[in-house]
Amino acid sequence: MIEKTEKDSHPVKSGMVKSKVKRERTKPRKLKEEKKEFTFKKENLKIIPLGGLQEIGKNMTVFEYGDEMIVVDCGLAFPEDDMLGVDLVIPDITYLEKNKYKIKGLIITHGHEDHIGSIPYLLKQMDVPIYATRLTMGLIKNKLEEHHLLKKTRLKEVKQGQTITLGNFRVEFIRSCHSIPDAVILAIHTPVGVVLHTGDFKIDYTPIDDERMDMGRIAELGNKGILALMSDSTNAERKGYTMSERSVGEVFDKLFLNCTKRIVVATFASNVHRVQQIVNAAVANKRKIAVCGRSMINMINVARELGYIQVPDNVFIDIDMIKNYKDEQLVIITTGSQGETMSALTRMATGEHKKVEITPNDLIIISANPIPGNEKLVSKVIDDLMKIGAEVVYSSLEDIHVSGHACQEEEKLMLALTRPKYFIPVHGEYRQLVAHAETAQKMGVEKKNIFMMSNGRVLEINEKEAKLTGAVSSGKILVDGLGVGDVGNIVLRDRQHLSQDGLIVIVLTMDSSTGEIVAGPDVISRGFVYVRESENLMEDVKGVIRQSLRKCEEKHIKDWASIKSILKEELREYIFQKTKRNPMLLPIIMEV
Repeated sequence: MIEKTEKDSHPVKSGMVKSKVKRERTKPRKLKEEKKEFTFKKENLKIIPLGGLQEIGKNMTVFEYGDEMIVVDCGLAFPEDDMLGVDLVIPDITYLEKNKYKIKGLIITHGHEDHIGSIPYLLKQMDVPIYATRLTMGLIKNKLEEHHLLKKTRLKEVKQGQTITLGNFRVEFIRSCHSIPDAVILAIHTPVGVVLHTGDFKIDYTPIDDERMDMGRIAELGNKGILALMSDSTNAERKGYTMSERSVGEVFDKLFLNCTKRIVVATFASNVHRVQQIVNAAVANKRKIAVCGRSMINMINVARELGYIQVPDNVFIDIDMIKNYKDEQLVIITTGSQGETMSALTRMATGEHKKVEITPNDLIIISANPIPGNEKLVSKVIDDLMKIGAEVVYSSLEDIHVSGHACQEEEKLMLALTRPKYFIPVHGEYRQLVAHAETAQKMGVEKKNIFMMSNGRVLEINEKEAKLTGAVSSGKILVDGLGVGDVGNIVLRDRQHLSQDGLIVIVLTMDSSTGEIVAGPDVISRGFVYVRESENLMEDVKGVIRQSLRKCEEKHIKDWASIKSILKEELREYIFQKTKRNPMLLPIIMEV
């Protein structure tokens, strides 16, 4: 019995021990689970383009991580045809103004206007340090000096190959190739991975300055793993490769050789490599060089000062000195390759330039392709020059221009070197972004990992996923003279109305107590009809005004706003019935 009892009790004891052990073992497991729950979770990187998407120009992108931001590029765009009187278009920076305390720096990829043009307008709203390479910084300084902002701004010059740390961001400046020296590709190292931003690029194996793109470093980053690639889409619809800039120099040499005419070359002011090749051809043929156009003069001065244009002494002469040289001794480098209304070449073509008069003994070389939308302007300039008798060489006749942007095969090479998880086509209109996205798919990027973004959209990204989450303020701010943003859709609509239909101003003076007309009505017309030839119409208009005022008097309407509204309505109907035109009507009623 005793033995049995002991045996019976033993299992109970052992069971108690077991359960105790179990409880003790489970405690540490719980702690481990709790630790997992409280492990630090990284924030998402936000990529927010404020310009440059589904458009050409005003490139600007924000990278945001936690309470820190960096901004890449700050460009402008030129006004479209319907933006009457507007000088420049800049990005809406409302989002940056709200978060200016977060911004660690503004990083610039290269010195073209569509990447640096809005910097003065940004700096008037906030104080941000600017990081850029030597030539780019020289051009920025020039721009800030014009706006009286140079002394107030923190400018940090960087070198290709250098890496800077801005809070949680490490930005690496990788040597690139474009139509301007000192261009860089940015490798933005963030806590969630590396984002490669190409800026504008082409792959030129024989660049003018022998500074080839650092493809070794790009491939090295690609082997380590690139989270996202943001790549230039400007030439995404073009198959093949972009020709080397050096090929243009060969055409210049051919055109300059044994030419007895004066040579005028129009090109983009910012294309320093092109200017260098014009200089080389001029020096080889013992010609002096004069420069025309403010932007061209500024660019050449900065590039020479910093050593980006190599030229012997006494080759450049002042434009006022050209009368002292024979035609075969001269080259004039000018702006106006896009047929811009007030540019130097356009004024030469119309005979309005004060310093240069085009003659049949001139060879005009237009070393640029028309930007889409400028074709008619360029054609008109060519026609005007030919009517004078000058010989004109342009892109349809000779290969005197190559693009600074990558075509499809170069874009494929960039994708092959980087092998990104996510792909974001940038810097292009919608059709160009689509073409670039298709190229990325051919190169193995999954369709779900390609993001077709628009200005203001927010892409949140980490190692595991990426998704579009919302939008911030974005859009176009119009610069008209000294006014920034004070010209909006209503003003543009009025300008368009005035430009198409003209204006009629009705001026009359009324007795405030009786409502009788004391003076007038006078009718002033601008851009509608020539008054002398339409005296009868103007008299009829005055009759309609008197009749409308009598109606108002009969109905005891004395409110000026109501009277003006009735006048406008009845006049509009009458004028449209008589002329089938719809001018802007502006009644001015004075009371005595």
